[in-house]
Amino acid sequence: MQIAFHLGAHCTDEDLLLRALYKNRGTLEPSGIVLPPQRLYRKLLPKVAKSLRGAAAEGTTRQVVLDAVLDDTPAERLIFSADSLLAFPVNAIGEDGLYPTAAQRVAAFANLFGSDQAEFFLGLRNPATLVPALLARLAPMTYDEVMKGVSPIALRWAPVIRRIVTQVPDLTLTIWCNEDTPLIWPELLRALAGTGPEEELEGDFDLLATILTDEGLEKLKAFLDTHPPANLAQRRRSVAAFLDKYARPDEMEVEIDLPGWSEELVAAMTDAYDADCAEIAGMPGVVFLSP
Repeated sequence: MQIAFHLGAHCTDEDLLLRALYKNRGTLEPSGIVLPPQRLYRKLLPKVAKSLRGAAAEGTTRQVVLDAVLDDTPAERLIFSADSLLAFPVNAIGEDGLYPTAAQRVAAFANLFGSDQAEFFLGLRNPATLVPALLARLAPMTYDEVMKGVSPIALRWAPVIRRIVTQVPDLTLTIWCNEDTPLIWPELLRALAGTGPEEELEGDFDLLATILTDEGLEKLKAFLDTHPPANLAQRRRSVAAFLDKYARPDEMEVEIDLPGWSEELVAAMTDAYDADCAEIAGMPGVVFLSP
């Protein structure tokens, strides 16, 4: 059995990937691709992972989890998706930076299903916009309570992923930048579902529907119908052109007003994020999805 874990991160797709895949349950489940209701595992999996403390799960533990989420449904591929699988929002930032317990959590999930094939999926977000989003989510916590004394410039993704691939050297980890998600959405849906790139799935426009104006979305669909893209690169160029012209300003702009944050700091954090993504793309075991 293949087990796919979509780990977030927080404040990225806001469960939109999962909801898009739910639309396809009628076609996916007959092929053995099962999406259990999130309520069955959102709290269960972190609790089990914490109890394992890095050890491999006993067969009974694994079976208890499968019984809880499958309800006798035959499965060849099981998909878990919740942004708190990697950490609860309050623990997204620790004294060691971003997601300090991520490696232990991924190792626990990998151990939970023993010889079953585990795959992990993680969307990254620029820390310069992630911090304001976390603050909004964790209100009324203060900035100092969320940051835990960590300097903003120390919030780096490369150390997080490096710890994961070191602790779980044989893992398959698919990573992308949340900022690129509108351009790679169809590929992302199919990668998480484990289907081929040509598989017909509903939901290809779900994310764009939240970003484009109604007029822009209808014009994009009409354009793609009358000018079918020859390849993924061509589709991405079309989507990018419509985003430039028809994107909702409130969806594309993030207001950053935090204590001690200057334009220079935000620019430095963004440069560090770009450098981290370039480094991560070359790490062993990482499949980096980019436009």
